[in-house]
Amino acid sequence: MRPLAKVCGLVLAEDAAFAASSGADLLGFVMHPPSPRHCADLSVATPFLDSAVLVQVAEQTEDILAMAQRFGFRRVQPYLPAATRQAGIRLLREAGFFVLLPWADEAGQLPIAADLYVWETSAATTGVAGGSGQGHPMAYPPPGDFLLAGGLDAANLRDRQHALSPALRAHCRGVDAASRLEASPGRKDLAKVSAFIRTAHALELA
Repeated sequence: MRPLAKVCGLVLAEDAAFAASSGADLLGFVMHPPSPRHCADLSVATPFLDSAVLVQVAEQTEDILAMAQRFGFRRVQPYLPAATRQAGIRLLREAGFFVLLPWADEAGQLPIAADLYVWETSAATTGVAGGSGQGHPMAYPPPGDFLLAGGLDAANLRDRQHALSPALRAHCRGVDAASRLEASPGRKDLAKVSAFIRTAHALELA
């Protein structure tokens, strides 16, 4: 199975179109106003709903549910408070959404069932939810198949892949990058996007 390449933090329609035409398997659109990668107009995802992922930070699961339904997303990457996370993920899955669950590289997380995990750097380290451009030690793996995220680009993908144990590599379904593919916050560097996708697809994860 070919590794998945997820290009996240897409804001501009032309960047989304380029990533899609370059072979990106998943396209992430962030709904979180404090983020420099906040997509204020989620209609830019409409032509790409077969691969689009709504990446949203919210206090209430219902806010994510409403946003996903409004714009037609079928995949969600929800950032919810710890106290409501398990119930929220269950609600989203029962509503028919494919859930990519953010999984911070930190100890003590409840093993919540999801369709796929996004193994990323802990917010306790970065100070932000989600994309930070910082890598992590890969010390606390998720409880299922995952996308590896955190400070990735074409230049370091192979090294990060080789750092995974054979057992973890068997559960790695692909890679996810955002800030390291940018020319400036919210605007992609098309050469970096293209190189990331090509390199991701060439990885040997089995």
